[in-house]
Amino acid sequence: MPKKAQELSALEIKEITKEGRYAVGSVAGLLLVVKENSRSWILRTMVGKKRRNIGLGPYPEVKLAQARKKANEMKEQIENGIDPVEQRKSNRAALIASQDGKITFIKAARICHEKKQTEFKNVKHSKQWISSLEKYVFPIIGRMSVDEIDVPYILQVLEPIWQEKTETATRVRQRIEAVLSWATASEYREGDNPAKWQGNLDAILPKPNKIRKVKHHAALSYKEINSFITELKKQKSIAARCLEFLIYTACRSGEIRGATWEEFDFENKIWTIPEERMKAGKPHRVPLTDDMIQLLNNLPRFEDSAFLFPGARGGPLSDMALSMLCRRMNVEAVPHGFRSTFRDWAAECTNFPREVCEQALAHTIPSAVEAAYRRGDLFNKRTKLMEAWASFINRKPEESAKVIQIREAAK
Repeated sequence: MPKKAQELSALEIKEITKEGRYAVGSVAGLLLVVKENSRSWILRTMVGKKRRNIGLGPYPEVKLAQARKKANEMKEQIENGIDPVEQRKSNRAALIASQDGKITFIKAARICHEKKQTEFKNVKHSKQWISSLEKYVFPIIGRMSVDEIDVPYILQVLEPIWQEKTETATRVRQRIEAVLSWATASEYREGDNPAKWQGNLDAILPKPNKIRKVKHHAALSYKEINSFITELKKQKSIAARCLEFLIYTACRSGEIRGATWEEFDFENKIWTIPEERMKAGKPHRVPLTDDMIQLLNNLPRFEDSAFLFPGARGGPLSDMALSMLCRRMNVEAVPHGFRSTFRDWAAECTNFPREVCEQALAHTIPSAVEAAYRRGDLFNKRTKLMEAWASFINRKPEESAKVIQIREAAK
């Protein structure tokens, strides 16, 4: 255990004159930095995975009690997932902008992006949010004051990409709308939001669902899954076991690759995927069949990694590893496509209710009313479904893909 710093008094602080860094106690990481012509306070602490030296002001302008109070406030922010340094920069930018009475779209977007950090599912989503604005929006309206932006300028951004990159353009429009909504709420602009869709841009631009080209993931026919799994079991790599487990569970690649041993309850045969890895943002329970458990029991465990399927450096296996495996095996499918294989089999070869199959895929309920009343996750029925799927995958070659009568599923 690290040695606890002695708590110094205000008088003892005043008497320190020799250059150096002095822990003053009471708050871990609070230091008085003494140089030839100055003395100041810093808080040396971890912010996420980074070690930070956070300035708290000069001494004696900031007294000992004030420094301790500031340090405690900073630590509380960090515990709540806020980076005090970035928060300070954001606040300073907003202050300068408010003093000028105007703010550019770039500044507004940066501040809005910072404010929305807690909404993003992961770092990748956060980066995509701001990078799409940097690529498509900043070059056109980035340096404009937010109060000068109206519909014609929004169209300058969207029209060049609306037909060819419809999905991207739709997201860009939503993000522009979010930035301008923030600007309005922060009193940098007034009036309607020129980027809103309903009753505004929908009268000018064609509806996305009318022009968006749906591209389905390449998937293997359920009639071929038995032959494929037989060949897959001959592969000896971690990627092969990861793909095999993906097929058994019908889960998404990220849900599988990020799996850690602590998520598994082998006694009750349940794998609980935490909300941060789920597309719907809710925890999802996966029933473990005997085939899944056997696969997991045969996996090697690594001391330097908590992941079931670790990559070369101990982190989760990359998505590309699974894609490359499919290519090496010359299969006309991508990892995500095996979810479609499972869903086609469930529809064509079983009598399981639709809601059970959809819950197995962790699809959200489209009806808000139905979602409000249905609170369960159909776990017992899904257990029977996944057992039937495992039996189908591992069936003998001569067995036909006949319809599986599951009367118990309706009970």
